[in-house]
Amino acid sequence: MKQSVDQKAILIAGPTASGKSALALRLAQQCGGYIVNSDSMQVYDVLDQLTARPQAQDLQAVPHYLYGHVSPLQLYSTGRWLEEVEILLARPELQGRIAVFTGGTGLYFKALLGGLSDMPPVKDAVRDYWRSRMAQQGSQRLHEELQRLDPQMAERLQPGDSQRIVRALEVADSTGKSLIDWQNSAGRALIKSEDAEKLVIMPDRDWLRARIAQRFDLMMAGNAVHEVEALLALQPDVALPVMKAIGVREIESWLKGDMTREAAIERAVIATRQYAKRQMTWFRNQFGEDWRRLEHAEAYFA
Repeated sequence: MKQSVDQKAILIAGPTASGKSALALRLAQQCGGYIVNSDSMQVYDVLDQLTARPQAQDLQAVPHYLYGHVSPLQLYSTGRWLEEVEILLARPELQGRIAVFTGGTGLYFKALLGGLSDMPPVKDAVRDYWRSRMAQQGSQRLHEELQRLDPQMAERLQPGDSQRIVRALEVADSTGKSLIDWQNSAGRALIKSEDAEKLVIMPDRDWLRARIAQRFDLMMAGNAVHEVEALLALQPDVALPVMKAIGVREIESWLKGDMTREAAIERAVIATRQYAKRQMTWFRNQFGEDWRRLEHAEAYFA
């Protein structure tokens, strides 16, 4: 990956339903810039309303990039997002314009500013091999395999931590190096911290709780159910990241008759509130004093 470029940017982070997209749209319009998705669920196709992607009128008002461009049947990583951002920033027609990054995935912002390790790519064949073995043999057996290939990493991981075990095996197999070695290597920034205005919305919890409930009701009254039906028709592997999108499992359970519509909504709202709480905790602990805290989006203009 290249060294950081002289790219001016606005970074807007915040929990789900906090008003990030509206603030990004307003600022992008004011500065003649463009918006870049920084949310790991909004990259996926099919789940438009359920992941709260920008709607048609917003897409027409300001150029938006990296939204809904990935098949839900694909794996998508922070590393791939960073590669796509690098390509995007180099496009001639975007030179001299301010990039407005907005989303709720904190790791994307850290990667953008050079705060993550420069991890190696893993070939699909290698990834498929280890995931297949995990499905067939289980985490205990693969933890034993990891002890052979990467004993340092195996010592750090519990035998039941299947996701991290597979990741460590993929990297060791692909590169011949321990995941620990890669984690200790410094990442490189695409956006210099001093060139970015960094904003994080940290709203009042009662206000956010009410907004989350209201928004999910609107989703259910809209296309959310049809989107889940379309996703399930693709017969996705339950381990795919898109299946973790809040609302998918809950709506699926209602469609199967395992719970009432009201119970599905209640569970999805509770899950969204819990997720928002985790996001705010992460931002509070990971973002330094150089990030301007806003109680709500309109506070930016106060």
